[in-house]
Amino acid sequence: MTTNQFETQTKALIDDLKSVCANYGLGNDGNEFKIISQVFLYKFLNDKYVYELKLLDPDLAKADDFDEALKKYSEDDLEMLTMQISENTARIAPKNLLSRLFEQQNQPQFADIFDQTLLDVAKANNDIFSVLTQGGEKIVLFENISKYVSDNRDAFCKALVNKLITFSFEHIFTQKFDFFATIFEYLIKDYNTNSGGKYAEYFTPHAVAKIMASCLVTDTNVNNVTCYDPSAGSGTLLMNLAHAIGEDKCTIYSQDISQKSSALLRLNLILNNLVHSIQNIIQGNTILSPYHKQDNGQLEKFDYIVSNPPFKLNFSEYSADLDSKANKERFFAGIPKVPAKKKDSMAIYLLFIQHIIHSLSSKGKAAIVVPTGFITAQSGIDKKIRQKLVASKMLSGVVSMPSNIFATTGTNVSILFLDKTNTKDVVLVDASNLGTKVKEGKNQKTVLSDAEEQQIIDVFNAKEAKDDFSVVVSYDDLKAKNYSLNAGQYFEVKIEYIDITAEEFTVKMDDFKNGLNKLFDDSKSISLDIQKNLNKIGYERF
Repeated sequence: MTTNQFETQTKALIDDLKSVCANYGLGNDGNEFKIISQVFLYKFLNDKYVYELKLLDPDLAKADDFDEALKKYSEDDLEMLTMQISENTARIAPKNLLSRLFEQQNQPQFADIFDQTLLDVAKANNDIFSVLTQGGEKIVLFENISKYVSDNRDAFCKALVNKLITFSFEHIFTQKFDFFATIFEYLIKDYNTNSGGKYAEYFTPHAVAKIMASCLVTDTNVNNVTCYDPSAGSGTLLMNLAHAIGEDKCTIYSQDISQKSSALLRLNLILNNLVHSIQNIIQGNTILSPYHKQDNGQLEKFDYIVSNPPFKLNFSEYSADLDSKANKERFFAGIPKVPAKKKDSMAIYLLFIQHIIHSLSSKGKAAIVVPTGFITAQSGIDKKIRQKLVASKMLSGVVSMPSNIFATTGTNVSILFLDKTNTKDVVLVDASNLGTKVKEGKNQKTVLSDAEEQQIIDVFNAKEAKDDFSVVVSYDDLKAKNYSLNAGQYFEVKIEYIDITAEEFTVKMDDFKNGLNKLFDDSKSISLDIQKNLNKIGYERF
């Protein structure tokens, strides 16, 4: 079976699960995504466990009926076998396998059996698969799902099981990042939308994520590094970064205030073979209470940081708490003031940029999505941050993206690249004219082709100057231009010269003079006609 066929079948399963939810009154319900994502994940983990057992025991792989063959194993033998499976695989007791659920679907109160099965799997894998909250609480894998259905709970759970049993993930565990990134996007497309600017719950376009990762990771020998996103959302940026480095060569850290985003990020980590990093996924307020710290209490320093932070957000409730002695170094450029009106317009992204700068290791690199206005602001916190980047020689470059690269916002965005080791030139890229405009629902979106994405990446990494597209400048150049990071302000204005004789020049000037005189005469004639008509109209009215 081809990869495209696997992808089609996986998407069909997702559609089938959504159809079941719709048939029981949960279509577009706020709880639908909890059901879909958890049931999908249970099926994935179930099949991964079965797949691993079959790899370890050829007899299980050859068996016509896997479940019957497994029943012949003693508890001790099965435990010994289970101990050999990879740490990325959830441990599932035989009684909690999907095949056993299928056998019990006609039992009274089947919904309770279904819920208990998921809760048992969550409990058995609590230490590895749970997400922590800022306060230390564990958010386990699964919850009581049937509670979201007001009627016919047994039938609802039975319908879900019958959709799951006809599909198998076993054929696609050999697939890599690109496959699972597509599946993940399809799974969350109806649930991960911008909800009023809340902490990065919207989906970062693949083109932006790819450009950020490809421009950050240029060394193929990177190993044992830390990657961080202080506003992780569903993890698109982190997954692209980890894939560029190598999933087995990095450890992921994140924090996000949204419980929904943390759950989606966990799912993303599981799909992309990054289970070892789930313990570092924190649900909490990064700006007010950053979680990841060193033994001495100082903020942890990271090798790579990516972020698409919320641009505007009302943080007036805790703004005063940020103005503390402990935060003086972190928020070196200042804290945005609380406006008398439009508190929702508070520029929280400025705090995220400062937090990221403070969280970089001595050789750290970062890529941050910012509103394009940040790169040219002539005063305030914006300019102070840019001054710091230039004075510290930690700016790598800027890529100004096309308008509407995000379908959910009309704000023009740029990608700010930092590099603690970049003491030389800075590359500024103006990619605003690239891309094709397409409609996405009610919104217009700009889509970059693969060739355009690669063009940006190649020019940035080579620090190549191209007419009206990119420019390479020094830190002194940036100072001279009042710290502007807008590529267009550094482009060379070219004047084309044509060699002509004195006689040809005289003829051209005479032509221009005659043409100008004719325009003056025509204008005078038109003015007289207008005046005559106005006088005539005035006389007739009188």
